[in-house]
Amino acid sequence: MEIRDAVVEDVKQMSTFLKELTASGKRTSPDDESFVRAYYIEDSGKIRCSVAVDEGVILGFQSLKLAEPDNKWGVEPGWGIIGTHIRPSAARRGVGRALFEESRLAAENAGIGNIDASIAATNPEALAYYEAMGFRTYRTPDGLICKRFAVAKQSS
Repeated sequence: MEIRDAVVEDVKQMSTFLKELTASGKRTSPDDESFVRAYYIEDSGKIRCSVAVDEGVILGFQSLKLAEPDNKWGVEPGWGIIGTHIRPSAARRGVGRALFEESRLAAENAGIGNIDASIAATNPEALAYYEAMGFRTYRTPDGLICKRFAVAKQSS
């Protein structure tokens, strides 16, 4: 498995498996190619979007963005906002852990102190994943459980 930056050529595969997540009830956000391209590949607030690839197949991806003022999740401006999407057939294969290592390093390099993961309260797999990565619940707005990861500061 290789972890690398997501590129425009990945959009079709990313959209295809987001549609799988939507069909399985694990996703409610848009999943079309134009959304993937705008929101994950070309977003101006993007810190990093990584894909996990095995033999040309994208197994998952993780997006890390900078929280801007008045963002729709209510995340403190200057924090990172993370989203993880794993192809259902690739679950429990270490994809999420490998992706998070890249996102954590990107957050550290960008000087981000905290990362938010806003998770549907009805998504036990995602809640367990973020807990295993070291995220801890810090607020619970309606229907969501928001977890925070404190990024270790680099030593000089």
